[in-house]
Amino acid sequence: MSGKIIIASDSTTDLSAELIERYGIKTLPIGITLGTEIYKDGVDIDADKIYEHHEKTGELPKTNAPNVADFEEFFAELTKDGDSVVYFSLSSTMSSAYSNACLVAEDFENVYVIDTKNLSTGGGLLALSACDMVANGLDAKTIAEKSKKLCENVEASFVIDSLLYLHKGGRCPAIAVLGANLLKLKPCIEVKNGSMGMGKKYRGNFQNVLREYINERLVNTDDIDKTRVFVTHAGCDLELVKELAKTVTDTKIFDEVLITRAGCTISSHCGRNTLGILFMRKSPVK
Repeated sequence: MSGKIIIASDSTTDLSAELIERYGIKTLPIGITLGTEIYKDGVDIDADKIYEHHEKTGELPKTNAPNVADFEEFFAELTKDGDSVVYFSLSSTMSSAYSNACLVAEDFENVYVIDTKNLSTGGGLLALSACDMVANGLDAKTIAEKSKKLCENVEASFVIDSLLYLHKGGRCPAIAVLGANLLKLKPCIEVKNGSMGMGKKYRGNFQNVLREYINERLVNTDDIDKTRVFVTHAGCDLELVKELAKTVTDTKIFDEVLITRAGCTISSHCGRNTLGILFMRKSPVK
């Protein structure tokens, strides 16, 4: 098949507009239902609007995976000139997006769908890695095969200031919220085997907890892929984010430290004041 190779993803990869433009990545927005209105993630709604709506009404949004028709239109447009597509989807355990994309891809000989087994910039890391492979001259099939293996190497975690959003979304029992509030616990959410799970529970001031979290995450440096790391946040104080990103930079582990703001999907699950560092290791994450 002639033509170029296009790297694409849904909007949950939380890549910044600058990165999307730099690497030529094509994105398909996730649907966001807020009240009676339906929006497109990153197009006509952002996380701040979700927070504002929740503060006024107590309601959280519902996220809607792209349906078969959405994927048919998206893939047809990207392949119309004979180009190949490697598409990165939100974890199949979190959304029907992957199964919908696979169903449609069967009708295209040059579309490859990857289950990132991740969310947010965990998927973004895989998409950018695929862009690096394109630059190195690999073909679409090889990129897809390598990307599927690399999914196991993503280390993705976030520290959450409050369990309120997780509780309202049905992902955390009320007793856990009460206990966390009483003890001033700040839980770390880890993504493993395609699902979110509770990791270490930190205690204390959110800013101090984040500093401790970063220092603990950047261990086993010999096994870290030093290409890039994301500092991804949902509505955190920007000065704090910059300070933490500098902490990561000062370790001199990574060639590139990227700051990005989480989009509507993770923001609707975790709420304001969530921050994580996401990077890849050279071997599968246990």
